[in-house]
Amino acid sequence: MRVLLPTLLLALALPTVAQDALPAVHVEGNRFVDDAGETVVFRGVSIADPDKLEAEGQWSPALFDELADWGANVVRLPVHPRAWRSRGEAGYLELLDEAVAWAEAAGLYVVIDWHSIGNLRTEVFQHPMYETSKGETARFWRTVSQRYAGTSTVAFYELFNEPTSWSSTMGRLAWHEHRELMEDLIALVRANDPATIPLVGGLDWAYDLSAVRHDPVRAEGIAYVTHPYPQKRDQPWEPQWQETWGYVADRYPVFATEFGFMSADGPGAHIPVISDETYGRAIVDFFEDRGISWAAWVFDPQWSPQMIQSWDFEPTVQGALFRDAMRRLNAAD
Repeated sequence: MRVLLPTLLLALALPTVAQDALPAVHVEGNRFVDDAGETVVFRGVSIADPDKLEAEGQWSPALFDELADWGANVVRLPVHPRAWRSRGEAGYLELLDEAVAWAEAAGLYVVIDWHSIGNLRTEVFQHPMYETSKGETARFWRTVSQRYAGTSTVAFYELFNEPTSWSSTMGRLAWHEHRELMEDLIALVRANDPATIPLVGGLDWAYDLSAVRHDPVRAEGIAYVTHPYPQKRDQPWEPQWQETWGYVADRYPVFATEFGFMSADGPGAHIPVISDETYGRAIVDFFEDRGISWAAWVFDPQWSPQMIQSWDFEPTVQGALFRDAMRRLNAAD
C-alpha cells in the first residue's frame, strides 16, 4: 500500500542543498551587486522545463556545462504548474536540487520561474499546462523559498511568468491588482528567504512596465521583468522599448527573462517572435546601454524560438548571435 507522507516530511527527506555556492547578489539602487559592491549583469538563457528534459533523457550536468561553454552566467528554470503537480512536489524538488548543484558547479546563477501564463486574479489561463491558482502559487513559493533560503546560487524567484488578461478575455487585470498579488507573494517569500531577489513581470505577457512609472511595487530589493519579443512593437523598436520598459532601468534593476527571434519559416514560428538578426543585435545593444540583465529563450531544439538545432548543441541563427554576445560580454566583465 502506498503511504502518502505530509508535504513537509517529503521535502525534509530530500538532500540538503549546498549553502556556500556562488557569491551572493542583492539589489542596490538600479543594479545587481555582489558582496563587494561590484555590479553584476546577468546574461544567459532559459532552458525548457526540467520535467520535459528529464523525460527526454536530456537532464544531466552536461547541459549546464554546455551553457557555461556558451558564455552564460545565469540559467532560468521554467516550472510549469502542470508538471509540478504531475511529477509531485518531492520528485520535482529533486530536479531543482540537481539543477542548483549542476549550475553551481558550472558557475551559473539560477532563476526559478513559476511558468504560468494568464490572469492569476481570475484564475483563467492560456492553456491547461499553465493552470494554477492563487493558493497553489503561494504554496509553491513557500516550499521553494524555504528550501533554497541561504543558497546564493539561486539568485532569483520569478513569481509569475506572463501575466495577461488577453484583452479582458481572461477577465479584468489592472496593474494595481497584479501588483498587489505580487506584493503578497513577495511578503511570503521574504518571510522564508529574505535574500533571494523577487522578480515581478509587467502586463501584456510580461512586456509592459509603463505603470511602474507612477505605481511601483511596494517592496524594496526587487527587480522588474520584461519579455520584449520583436513583434510586441513595430520598428523602430528603441523609442517604444524605452517608453514601455527601458526607462525603469533608470531607477530599478530590470531583467529581460525572455526574448528571442526566428524566421517565419522556422519550426514552430509564431507571433510575437518572428524577426531576424537586426532585432537580435538591437536588443542586446539596448540592454547593454542600460545595464539590463537578460536570459534568451530558449535553449531547446523543440520549443521555439529555438537556440539549438539538436542535442548536438549546434546553434540556430539566434543561438549563435546570443552565444557570441554572452561570450564577449560576460568575459569582458
